[in-house]
Amino acid sequence: MKAELLMRERHQLAPDAFVELRIWRVPQSVRGSDHMFKYALAYVVARECVLRYDNEAGKGDHKHIGDVETAYDFSKPAQLLRDFWADVDGWRCQ
Repeated sequence: MKAELLMRERHQLAPDAFVELRIWRVPQSVRGSDHMFKYALAYVVARECVLRYDNEAGKGDHKHIGDVETAYDFSKPAQLLRDFWADVDGWRCQ
């Protein structure tokens, strides 16, 4: 089985800001994660990625808010999207 693309979307939120959402179901968990999903969610403002959730191989589930990287407790894709959008909303209200 190959990776199955579940979501690939890009949403323009402002003239200089967009989000890109990519989620795959994978045949084996990504090294460092204990689930069968690979994901990369990003919020970009003025060509700078200011918020990113991903599970890069070896690093496991984590998120970047500005220059700060913290662990992320992945449970399921729907919750991942809710958490990401909540952080996007928080960033936009700053």
